[in-house]
Amino acid sequence: MASNRRKSAAPRRQSANPPGAHGTSGTVDPGAIEIDLNAGALVATLRRPLAQNRVSHAMARELMDLAETVEDDDSILVLAVTGGATTFCAGFDDGVDPRLVETLALLSKPTVAIINGDATDEGLELAMGLDLRAATSEARLALTQLVRGQLPRFGGTQRLPRLAGPANALRMLLTGTPIGAGEAMRLGLVTYLADGPDELDRIARELLTTLASRGPIGMRMAKEAVRKGYDMTIDQGIRLEEDLYALLQTTSDRAEGVRAFLEKRKPLFKGA
Repeated sequence: MASNRRKSAAPRRQSANPPGAHGTSGTVDPGAIEIDLNAGALVATLRRPLAQNRVSHAMARELMDLAETVEDDDSILVLAVTGGATTFCAGFDDGVDPRLVETLALLSKPTVAIINGDATDEGLELAMGLDLRAATSEARLALTQLVRGQLPRFGGTQRLPRLAGPANALRMLLTGTPIGAGEAMRLGLVTYLADGPDELDRIARELLTTLASRGPIGMRMAKEAVRKGYDMTIDQGIRLEEDLYALLQTTSDRAEGVRAFLEKRKPLFKGA
């Protein structure tokens, strides 16, 4: 993906790093967040190869700062998170800010997890906190916290049953057994399945291009309708949908969409 901006997590003091998080000199590897911005789609790549892209304290702060930037910058239309090399994310370091996943989950703009390899523990919780998940068929997904006498604390016990159903969520949580991306697709945990890295790259590029071409206001309202409506009665949800529809009708983007349809051209949405 073409890039016109890059940013890395600066070295910061951190604690409780897992084995493999140290370089050959014995110094702590804080990892980095590599950023590619292209045509309104921002891709954040987790880069900490010695620790299977575990999110460090420094990386977590960078992701939370990035979420604020994405929310406030009108030129950024969609956010994607992926992993470097052949792993998505093997979890978080101890003590990472518990607000990390929720900060990303609450973004009003569409978000995508590009699962290029195994997503385990908090890494899977991170992926579930995003709106859509595209995965390579080689990836394995697992929540193994109970194996160590711990409990997921980044939304895993809540998002997994909503995506895959309570029985499948309990199976994954209680046994800690990984599932393949193909099974995750059947369960609804994965929304796009790719046969290898090349196809995943193609699917991701096409998906991000599609999302970046949609009306920003309409996408935000669609996310709001789904999020809030999930905990409402059907009547309340329909009323929310009607209110949001009426509000969208008053925007310039809605008028541009109608004009573009009549003129048989691509709409030029401005988010207003």
